Amino acid sequence: MNVYDSQRIADILENMGYKPATQIKNADIILFNTCHIREKAAEKLFSDLGRVEIVKNERSLDGKETIIGVVGCVVQAENEQIAKRAPFVNFATGPLTYHRIPEILARIARDKKICIIDTDFPAESKFDFLPENHAHGGCAYLAVQEGCNNFCTYCIVPYTRGVETSRPLEDVIKEAKELVNSGVLEINLLGQNVNCYHGEDASGKERSLAYLLNCLSEIDGLKRLRYTTSYPADMTDELILCHKNLKKLMPYLHLPLQSGSDKILKAMNRRHDSKQYLQIIEKLQNANPDLRFSSDFIVGFPGETDKDFEATLNLAKQINYIQSFSFKYSRRAGTPAAVYPNQVEEKVKQQRLQILQQELFAMQLDFNQKCVGKTMPVLFESSARNKGEIFGRTPYMQTIVVKGGKENLNLIKNVTVTCGGTNSLTGTLE
Repeated sequence: MNVYDSQRIADILENMGYKPATQIKNADIILFNTCHIREKAAEKLFSDLGRVEIVKNERSLDGKETIIGVVGCVVQAENEQIAKRAPFVNFATGPLTYHRIPEILARIARDKKICIIDTDFPAESKFDFLPENHAHGGCAYLAVQEGCNNFCTYCIVPYTRGVETSRPLEDVIKEAKELVNSGVLEINLLGQNVNCYHGEDASGKERSLAYLLNCLSEIDGLKRLRYTTSYPADMTDELILCHKNLKKLMPYLHLPLQSGSDKILKAMNRRHDSKQYLQIIEKLQNANPDLRFSSDFIVGFPGETDKDFEATLNLAKQINYIQSFSFKYSRRAGTPAAVYPNQVEEKVKQQRLQILQQELFAMQLDFNQKCVGKTMPVLFESSARNKGEIFGRTPYMQTIVVKGGKENLNLIKNVTVTCGGTNSLTGTLE
């Protein structure tokens, strides 16, 4: 979602006549798009702001003005801290109001000393005011849902992104068709809780994510569909059936578990237990035996014991994830878990994270190595680090690097996998 928001902000600025600067010292506007899921990201922002203040002061000596802006969830949660710790920032706006950037810049042009903080939860949808979603290659993100009603006790999202809202069905389909007409082959539908999508159709009837996927799969020229991030308890039978019937839907699903301990899942206010999660996985695999999974994990949640952690390890091994994202629990002010008793020591959290990641990386490596010798359709996205090489993604979201020219970019080509590492594959173009 943050990548999508950054692309849309770039679209707004380009519509205003701006273009990307090659170096930060040449930038008239410097923007930070922020995430507040973990404390580290927020602290990194203030560190980076200190560095760009130096750039702003140096440009000022040359008679150049520099506008510094902060966008995203950190603004929503820490707007007072931004004004206090970084008074040189010209504006800060939350993730639901960045469509107002043109208006904000106009106000700054009239009053150079003003500092604008916009943390509204507006009645209007930002999607009604954003410019056309420009294609950035052969794959594109398309936001269909925003916000969350689950209020997991560790999560700040409902407080920074607001409650669940879904875009109208016709708006999503129209944007998808425009992206495909501009050359996009793969669309990844986005939402904080994407499988709770309930956008209205032209008649005012609410439609599900499964209904939307079926509509999008009929678009000529669209080759691939994905969606993320899903909430396990919202995996309906109708949606599961899509993984059987829709050939354009890729055989890879991100389905966050967070913990394998029922006690911890309950403390997290997750609406599933370990047994229900396994039942969902089983239904999905019955629908499509080729389907593989990735997940999110939090270790060291308040009250987590060695036994609880072992339950997480055992469930992860049972499901055998091909990719995963794992983190130490991070206390977020304003969330219930931040004041829970029995906070786990940092040293213990770090030890558990290392053990879990060792297992998860081993699973990932095993799957990648089992792909060696197979031929996969790959959508090539960009030039790779080494000259004469390009990289793309397999149906399972694996990064793969091959020798090839730029004429292959934004196309789907068959590739035979020759080597599988932990984080990527290498192969040869057929």
